[in-house]
Amino acid sequence: MPSNSRTERARELYLGFAAGDRGAVERLLTDDFAFSSPVDPRLDRAGYFARCWPGAGQHQVFEFVRLVEAGEEVLVTYEMTHSDGRRGRNTEVLTFRGEQICRAEVYFGWNLE
Repeated sequence: MPSNSRTERARELYLGFAAGDRGAVERLLTDDFAFSSPVDPRLDRAGYFARCWPGAGQHQVFEFVRLVEAGEEVLVTYEMTHSDGRRGRNTEVLTFRGEQICRAEVYFGWNLE
């Protein structure tokens, strides 16, 4: 796998979420994908789609502050603008198994003005 392909797959995850392209996102995730955030610890793949996916497809705009590959992980910090103009900043750690994402750890940032 070329060194930048994990960072490109990470980018595809967020862009797929913003577009509401569930098929594209499903192809990026392993069957045993696990998602954790401070409010949603240890969701499985089905739990992720039940809890998080309703927020997808709202044409959010992601500006990537950092996409850093470190071994099997990609560290992602982004600033997101919602369709109503609200903005926020988060950092996430995506863990890969092969070419797919098997875990996402979300660390909330703050709202931006």
